Amino acid sequence: MSDSTVSEAAVSPEAAAGGAAARARAPWYRRIELTPVNVVIIVSTVIALALRLYQLTRPGFLLSVTEYDDGPYFGSAVRLVNGALPYKDFLIVQPPGITYLMLPSALLSKVTGTAWGMASGRILTAAASAAGTALAGMLVRHRGLLAVMITCAISALYPDSLRAAHTVLVEAWLVLFCLLGLLALFEQDKLTSSKRRLAWGGLAFGLAGVVEIWAIAPVLVLGVLLLPWRGVVQGGRPARAVQSRRLARFAIFAAIGFVLPILPFAVLAPKGLYRGLVTAQIGSRAGAVPVPVWYRLQQMTGLVQVTLSHAMIAAVTLVIVLVVAAGLIVPMLRSGKLRVPALDLFAAGASLAVVVMFLVPSQFHYHFSAFLTPFLAVSVGLAVASVIAAVTPAEAGAAAGIGTWRGLTGMLAVLVAAVGLVATVDLARWEQTAPFPVVPPAQLKVIDKIVPAGACMVTDDASVTLMANRFVSSVPGCPLLVDSIGTDYGYANGRDPATGAAKFPALVAIWHNSFAHAQYVWLSGREAHRMPWTAALHAFFNARFTPVVHYVDGTLYRRSGQ
Repeated sequence: MSDSTVSEAAVSPEAAAGGAAARARAPWYRRIELTPVNVVIIVSTVIALALRLYQLTRPGFLLSVTEYDDGPYFGSAVRLVNGALPYKDFLIVQPPGITYLMLPSALLSKVTGTAWGMASGRILTAAASAAGTALAGMLVRHRGLLAVMITCAISALYPDSLRAAHTVLVEAWLVLFCLLGLLALFEQDKLTSSKRRLAWGGLAFGLAGVVEIWAIAPVLVLGVLLLPWRGVVQGGRPARAVQSRRLARFAIFAAIGFVLPILPFAVLAPKGLYRGLVTAQIGSRAGAVPVPVWYRLQQMTGLVQVTLSHAMIAAVTLVIVLVVAAGLIVPMLRSGKLRVPALDLFAAGASLAVVVMFLVPSQFHYHFSAFLTPFLAVSVGLAVASVIAAVTPAEAGAAAGIGTWRGLTGMLAVLVAAVGLVATVDLARWEQTAPFPVVPPAQLKVIDKIVPAGACMVTDDASVTLMANRFVSSVPGCPLLVDSIGTDYGYANGRDPATGAAKFPALVAIWHNSFAHAQYVWLSGREAHRMPWTAALHAFFNARFTPVVHYVDGTLYRRSGQ
């Protein structure tokens, strides 16, 4: 008697139904079955979290300055909890999503100081990034162990995903909301027709857009797949009217999720919101030098610590494209049916859309690639699993078939472990070569010692005053400047000091007013690229401030005679 026969004879329908009901009533943690798939998801998530938290244990990563962008992101939340309104009282160039997300840490900073507030934001961001591994695995777990292994391995170990999680950057949070939306929208391989799930999925993607406008790329792909297709997209319902209503419901709730969080700022500071999100964020960059395409491709393929020729980068990119394409084509050829699962189409389409989005603009930074992580991971994981399933003998229950499958899974497990080892070595090399911390803790202690608590301190790098606990001032009229680069772009129509920002009087006036009220000033080693110096502004500054401490990466000034 076979195992299946024994199982069918031993468990009656009534007993099975009773067991399912008992599991449904149990606490959620008891409903998790330790199947091989779930074990892979859990272990991968633990590894992802461990690697991301390990970064924060490195010297200077938790309580020093490692980036520029985290200053405006976290600083905007600190300003908000202290009564200042983004886009009205100060300019930021992101939608307010990251400001909302950092509010708990900003509230904590009122008790602990802004340095530990930022540290808590960094820990939360690391946790959000690791959660993306679990959500990506859950999205593909119905496709089996192989798909989950590959998807989770890429999600946990993708180099730029790891690096983008070392401080308060938007990518980890953007990925988190996108994956939550996908889990709501997809019922295994098919796009849902549930009104409730469409609403939740739309809201999640709307909120993703509030974190970063890039969410429009997967939203557009989903919009295309939700159109009333017939034949190609597997899982669509035949009634065109039903499909049209499905698309409309998703679009309406995505709009609600995007508009409602932004609405207060649109009402109270419409001009500032436009200046921050349109002029500074998505407007043109006059005279900008484009980042080379080869650098972008190398970052997006994950080969960031390897010296490769352009031909090698092109070859790796081509291999990834061919693997994903094979996952779409081979199953169709084997089955003889022109049908592709909607999840596979979405993953491939979203990956392509994000890659194109990152290749076209002149601007590109290493942490951008972290947004590609979930789509690349899912598309490659599904593609490999689909090809293997298509070429595996149909007699899956036969001993030979099981042996082949177990052997293949074992080899892939070894491969994933090897990739994990390489990723760990890559991370260690990056820590040794990365210019972190930008401002060492010793310099922050000097600022803390010289500058009295509550003094009015102005800087071109908000991360410095945040980590020195000198970001919040008790001096009436102290400037609220948060983002010097974003302020350049917003008030100078996309220009920075190198491309003529100093020609815009409104921008120069902001810094003139800041220096007029400041008691202390920290100018970083890159202030010439962030501040619209004119001869008059230089003279005004030099007449009022005296250098106190000078470092290679910055100088602390004090108002003369103070």
